[in-house]
Amino acid sequence: MNDLIHSKLVLLPTQPGVYLMKDSRGSVIYVGKAKVLRNRVRSYFSGSHDRKTQTLVGHIADFEYIVTDNVVEALLLECNLIKQFTPTYNIMLRDDKAYPYIKLTQERHPRLEIVRKVHNDQAKYFGPYPNATAAADTKRLLERLYPLRKCRKLKKQVCLYYHIGQCLAPCEFSVEPATYEAMAKEITAFLNGGHKEIVLRLQQQMNDEAQRLNFERAGELRDLIRHIDQVMESQRVIRVDDVDRDVFGYQADRGLLCVQVFYVRSGKVIERSVDIMQHFNQPSEDFMSYVEQFYYGQGDVPKEVLLPQGVASDALSEWLPAKCLQPQRGVKRQLVDWACENAKVALTERLRLMEQHMDRTLGAVMELGDVMGIPVPHRIEMFDNSNIQGADPVAAMVVFIDGKPAKEQYRKYKIRTVRGANDYASMREVIRRRYTRVLREKGQLPDLIVVDGGKTHIAAVMDVLENELDLDVPICGLAKDIRHKTNQLFYRDDPEPVRIERHSQAFYLLERIQEEVHRFAITFHRQVRTKHSFVSQLEEVPGVGPARRKRLLQHFGSLTALQNATVEQLTEVGIGESLARSILAHLQEKRGRNESKSKP
Repeated sequence: MNDLIHSKLVLLPTQPGVYLMKDSRGSVIYVGKAKVLRNRVRSYFSGSHDRKTQTLVGHIADFEYIVTDNVVEALLLECNLIKQFTPTYNIMLRDDKAYPYIKLTQERHPRLEIVRKVHNDQAKYFGPYPNATAAADTKRLLERLYPLRKCRKLKKQVCLYYHIGQCLAPCEFSVEPATYEAMAKEITAFLNGGHKEIVLRLQQQMNDEAQRLNFERAGELRDLIRHIDQVMESQRVIRVDDVDRDVFGYQADRGLLCVQVFYVRSGKVIERSVDIMQHFNQPSEDFMSYVEQFYYGQGDVPKEVLLPQGVASDALSEWLPAKCLQPQRGVKRQLVDWACENAKVALTERLRLMEQHMDRTLGAVMELGDVMGIPVPHRIEMFDNSNIQGADPVAAMVVFIDGKPAKEQYRKYKIRTVRGANDYASMREVIRRRYTRVLREKGQLPDLIVVDGGKTHIAAVMDVLENELDLDVPICGLAKDIRHKTNQLFYRDDPEPVRIERHSQAFYLLERIQEEVHRFAITFHRQVRTKHSFVSQLEEVPGVGPARRKRLLQHFGSLTALQNATVEQLTEVGIGESLARSILAHLQEKRGRNESKSKP
């Protein structure tokens, strides 16, 4: 505990509020709420904690707090701040998407659509569904059974859906409102458990068609019945009452928290949704933080929320317009136990999978941290440069999280300030650009930076990070031998290489990251070189400006394809015949000169 924290702890008030824990860079790493700020915040810096909480406390360099009038205000402020700062050590939902619903629009000619927000617009909403696939399957099934409008805007004439019996064609024919009302009632009954009646009716139709020897139509009805069974079998019917409720269960083990949610609507449980994530506080606290964020900003709240016993749900009960119950017996208790049992099964399965892949992923990451004497590097960012004799210099960055590539976070860089083949200056530019932006946007810094190079490359990176950006991030480099094979690992400014077994999983992980960043950089360089060559050749042709060059590049993709094109193919792109002949003549002349130069 530093002197700043010690002096602030004395001044903490006894009122409810929200506290924000910060690291040495001033970034918010944890947001929490408390009934009594003084007791809650002081508890982090006194007594013994488990390893997870010690990890959090070890990164706290400062804290702030905001006093509120009551715990409910603190809860809402906490949810808002978590979404704003996305702190590293908070439990957070995987995304901000609400669960999908099927909406029957309130229009003159209604239609079905999938939405993620429920509005007070007099439309009918069915759901929620655990994912978009389940909602889409159900919507397609309903569209086969009920001939509602499919298009967003009415067309001028009937379409295919009318001819296959899946639309009443209101674009050409008049449809009575009573017809739509009848279909809306049947859709409501179908989704509320009345699909069995539909199946019986279809089975009777199938038998009638078979007796008439209309086997093709009977086969279509048979397939439709099977489709209904497949779509609806994922829904479990319970016999409690018709009250809409959400049922929560959770299980924690080895630093992971699994939360299961079951949606009960009109006596029917729609397939579960599940989240498994790391957690750093007591499981019950982080579970309730998850539930609070789950409902924060959500418009569709059921009448009841069932929670496991022993969780602190008082603040949620005061804020949420629903009964928050912790049932002790009966069917409701069985539902909560069922959710908890499913959470346990899902978490056990995840842990077994982790054990199977431990050596290649998280185990390798933990081993790498031990070898280098640093905290576990959950997030690793590696950089590599690529150029040919200084031409078209580029760089690339790949990101590995817990030993797995996070490809959506990869980045490409065109070198702007360096001329010629200067790897060190190029690396300095890219590091400067990357982490200046991270600091400006308050993004997540890596736990380890890896460069494809030895001590000189590391020194260049450290100079930018420490002297220009005032950052303290672990840095290592991978050096190669005379056969261009990686054989040494250097850490920061240590003169001697890190002692690491060449056949260890940690070293294999570094090699995988190195191969990935090299592949990514080479691919990007080829793209840039191809485009540059394409553009530079066409710049010499009179009448071919930037717009035409872009059009030709998009259409042909490469210089070779353009060289082999015909005049007719160029005119299809909007190039005049005369200009097309000039372009091809220039490219062929240029290729002939290059070929003659290459001959001995």
